[in-house]
Amino acid sequence: MSYWVPRGGLPTQTELTTDRAVFTDAYAVLPRGTMRDIVASRLPLWDRTRLWVLARPLTGFAETFAWYVVEVAPGGGSEQPRPVGQEAEEAVLFVVDGTVSLEVDGIAHRVGAGGYAYLSAQSHWVLRNRGDATATFHWIRKAYERVEGVDAPASFVTHEADVAIQPMPDTRGAWGTQRFVDPDDVRHDMHVNIVTFEPGGTIPFPETHVMEHGLYVLEGKAVYLLNQDWVEVQAGDFMWLRAFCPQACYAGGPGRFRYLLYKDVNRHPRLRLGS
Repeated sequence: MSYWVPRGGLPTQTELTTDRAVFTDAYAVLPRGTMRDIVASRLPLWDRTRLWVLARPLTGFAETFAWYVVEVAPGGGSEQPRPVGQEAEEAVLFVVDGTVSLEVDGIAHRVGAGGYAYLSAQSHWVLRNRGDATATFHWIRKAYERVEGVDAPASFVTHEADVAIQPMPDTRGAWGTQRFVDPDDVRHDMHVNIVTFEPGGTIPFPETHVMEHGLYVLEGKAVYLLNQDWVEVQAGDFMWLRAFCPQACYAGGPGRFRYLLYKDVNRHPRLRLGS
């Protein structure tokens, strides 16, 4: 498997200022070159760790999730990774480089590149880098929306190699999705999947729907429709879409085009009640 891994670095005075970064009312594109040392963040209770915040809840834009790319040096990590006061949040971790030691409810896991963990709101977890190389992972956070009479899902750890690509109907395998949870399982209120297009594969209509999206390109390149704009994207780029932003895709090759996808699912939209 191939995954783009940001390496940071500092911009030089000889670089062009013009790039593909854009923020609109309907979508944003953060090209891979935006993840530099000077915009990295730090977190309390995390040792030897830095991260790039790609998405955070913004009123009037996308409001359901936050997305980080986290880099943990050897010996780093956290015994209390969740923010204080945010214990009711769920998370997905997807490792793209190195290996992390992840303890979930007292059970230890070694999670390498391609490893995927769903961490439920009721689970306690700890993450450490006990190796001698830097580890990098995606961390997608969401407040879990409980429903009376519906049990919350349990945490689990798996690997993308153990999850088959399910082809979309009538595409002859040109477009497929690795689904880490059953789409019919309404205990889950978010899906984080991997979408793959073979060269020439397309989303053949402008998808326009209620789900918010984050899309991080793991591999390859494509031309992506975002609202009314066709945008060229490549491995390491992040796309951030508000609800109902039209989207479509042409994967031109020469290799596969793959991205990690977040969307909120299986819940009523929240209404503002009262006068």
